[in-house]
Amino acid sequence: MAQSILDKVNTLISANLHGIVDKALEANSVQVMDEYVRQAERNLDELEENIVTLGGSAKTLKRKYDEISSDVDKTDRDIDTLLTRGKTDLAAAAQKNLNQKQTQAQEFYEQWQQQQNEYQKMMDAKLKMEGRMSTIKQEREHLKELLKLAEAKKVANKTIKSLNDIKGVGDEDIRRLGDTIRARLDREDAQLEYSATRLSDQMDDAVGDTQVDTQLEERRKRLGLGGTSEGGGNGAASTTTSSTGGQ
Repeated sequence: MAQSILDKVNTLISANLHGIVDKALEANSVQVMDEYVRQAERNLDELEENIVTLGGSAKTLKRKYDEISSDVDKTDRDIDTLLTRGKTDLAAAAQKNLNQKQTQAQEFYEQWQQQQNEYQKMMDAKLKMEGRMSTIKQEREHLKELLKLAEAKKVANKTIKSLNDIKGVGDEDIRRLGDTIRARLDREDAQLEYSATRLSDQMDDAVGDTQVDTQLEERRKRLGLGGTSEGGGNGAASTTTSSTGGQ
C-alpha cells in the first residue's frame, strides 16, 4: 500500500505543468487545474498517514537493533571472560548464542535501513507535492486572469489552445501574461530537477559517511583504542561486523 501511494504521488509530481495549463486553456476553464489539486490533496492525506506509520515502524526497528547490538557486545565480552577462566564449554555455548544474536542484529539493521529509506522517499515526495500544488494554485489565478483578458478583448477561444499559441495572439497584454506564466512554470520544473539531484547527492554522501565511520571503528578495535561514543547506530553495526569477523 505504501509503495502504491508513493507511485501515485510521484505521478502527480512528474505531471507536466505546461500540459495541465494547456488543457485548461483549450477547455477555456480552470477545472482541469482544480481536479489536479483535488487529486493531490487526497493523495497527500494518504501519504501523510503512511509517513507516520512508516516513521513509527522505523523507530521501533532501530530501538530493537540498538538493544540487540548492546546485547551482542555484552555476550562478546562474556565469551572472552569465559575463555580466560578456562570454561570452554560455556564459552562455546555463548558463542552459538552470539552467532544467533548477530544474525538477528543484522536482520533488524537491514529492515531499519529499508524502512528509513522509504520514509525519506515519502518525506521528499510530500515536500515536492506540496510545492507542485502551490504552483498550480498560483497559476490557476493567473490563468483566470488570462482567460478573462482574452474574453474581454474578444480573442477567439479556439485561437488559444496552449501557452505556445499565445505567441501568435496580437494583443501585447495577453502575450506578456502568457510569457510570465510560462516562465514561472519553467522555473518550477527547474527547481524540481535541482531538488531531485540534491537529494541524490545527500543520500550518496550519507552512505559514504557510514562506510567511513564503520572502517574507522574497526581500526580502533584492532589498535585497542576501544569504541567511540560518536556515530550512534554505526558504532553498533561495526561491533557486529567485527565480532563476526573474529569467529
